Amino acid sequence: MDVDRQQGREMLHKEKKSVKRRVLDYAVITFASLLYAVAVSLFLDPNSLAPGGVTGISIILNRLTGLETGTWVLVINIPIIAVGTWKFGLHFILSTMYCTAVTSVFINLLAPFGAVTGDPVLAVLAGGTLMALGMGLVLKSGSTTGGTDIIIKLLRLRFPYLRTGVLFLITDVIIVAASAFVFQNIDVALYAGMVVVVNSLLIDVVLYGRDGAKMVFIISDRQEAITRRLLEELDIGVTHISGRGAYSGKEKNVILCVMKKQISPKAEEIVKEEDPKAFMIVTSASEIYGEGYKNIFSERV
Repeated sequence: MDVDRQQGREMLHKEKKSVKRRVLDYAVITFASLLYAVAVSLFLDPNSLAPGGVTGISIILNRLTGLETGTWVLVINIPIIAVGTWKFGLHFILSTMYCTAVTSVFINLLAPFGAVTGDPVLAVLAGGTLMALGMGLVLKSGSTTGGTDIIIKLLRLRFPYLRTGVLFLITDVIIVAASAFVFQNIDVALYAGMVVVVNSLLIDVVLYGRDGAKMVFIISDRQEAITRRLLEELDIGVTHISGRGAYSGKEKNVILCVMKKQISPKAEEIVKEEDPKAFMIVTSASEIYGEGYKNIFSERV
């Protein structure tokens, strides 16, 4: 009986934790949807910038038909969400429907306020940044803003090595190119293309973070002294790899360490101080998993 009660308490605790997590996810999605709507209604749409995706298509259709942009966002997303239903779980579809509906409502509510700025460059920077933040937060919550987000999420199941920002860039460039013909204004289309670039670059920053890590290989006769200082002064992990010089035939330990780029100059200084003749290779590491970096078990979005 005690075991049953314990298991019951554990199940109840898990359920409560799950509910709290869901509430937090939807709170983040709501906030992210607002950021996205601000980008569209106050910066992009009033300046005729169609930044690709369903939003870009909706802005184009708004000019052609007069129907509100937010309404078009909802209408276009309905069949896309229906296609995604068979592939993803109930939580994903419900949260995507919620995100799409809330974003559409926010876009229509904010539209009457008009443009915050008429400067296209400022509109590009502000709109692209807010869009990236909104989309990134939604994706990190396990949902999407609908539209091409779902298509891209499906593509990442097939091609997981492709980054989300790159996929957005490809699909959005096609739509931006189409907007040039619809608006008959190449300048507006070029500015919209700038939004796509800003958005795609910042999405990867939001999703993956600015790893900015350096991987360093050090070959030195004073490897013990260098290792000690790296451990004590920089507090980073160090690994020794057994190696042998092809010409000399001497056995040597190669020092391997990964560190944040901010502290890499200090590491180089330590090596120079200990052994000016050391052979050192410094290279960039795009993604690092493990303690102090990203969780290897976290789902990639």
